[in-house]
Amino acid sequence: MTVNENLTLSLDDGDIHVCQDGPPDAPALLLIHGSASSARSWDPLVPLLTGTHRVIRIDLLGHGRSAKPADRSYALPDQARRTGLVLDRLGVELAVVAGHSSGGAVAVALTEQRPDLVAALALVNTGPSLDAFIAPQSAAVGLSQWPPTDEQIRRFASTAVSRPGYQIPPELLEEVRCMTYHSLTETMGATRDYLEQQALPARLAALGKPLLVLFGADDRRWRSASAADYRAVAGAVVELLHGLGHSPILEDPPRTAGRLLAFTTAHAGGVD
Repeated sequence: MTVNENLTLSLDDGDIHVCQDGPPDAPALLLIHGSASSARSWDPLVPLLTGTHRVIRIDLLGHGRSAKPADRSYALPDQARRTGLVLDRLGVELAVVAGHSSGGAVAVALTEQRPDLVAALALVNTGPSLDAFIAPQSAAVGLSQWPPTDEQIRRFASTAVSRPGYQIPPELLEEVRCMTYHSLTETMGATRDYLEQQALPARLAALGKPLLVLFGADDRRWRSASAADYRAVAGAVVELLHGLGHSPILEDPPRTAGRLLAFTTAHAGGVD
């Protein structure tokens, strides 16, 4: 039996939208999206993962179909706390957690808070520190007006991919417009604050969890060479995906899913 369902879970901070796909009794795989995105960013990968996993995706607070309150914290530890509560409500006791971009930082924060809940971590184009960030050449979204224009959204999204000829699906561009000015700016600032406090490799080295790092070699948001920083984590598997940019989950789902499945299969039960 497989499930394919969308749920809305009411937490104290607001409603959280959740997607579940695959056999409910299979090992759990949680997928966390990046800033200004949503669970839909993982859509191309999901059919490739549900043969062996119960795939769970959430829209973080402020994103997608989740609530976008102006009076709640968007700090990464708070986003992680909500994510852990969602897994609790779903009856998940152990999961491999994969995060794309800043979603990887949320995954790290979740592991810091709930090490019992996380069997292993997979980070996809998650910058290890602020030193790795590639500053945009110009302001991508004019924050003096909201919502942004189509052209501003296209500029904002242009650095998210690098594969020649690939265009981001329009429904993902619309996710930017569906955010509020507050949720977008607070989310961006929250990632910066978390990385300023401590770089991710140092956080991960203290956690001792199996780690897979996938990085599009042509990332235009984070220096791909910075992926090597994660080798400071004992046993970490670090791989550059040539010909791809910041979003391998969109640019080449089969290649990304293949790497992810090999890792998750080995560590779904918490095996080190």
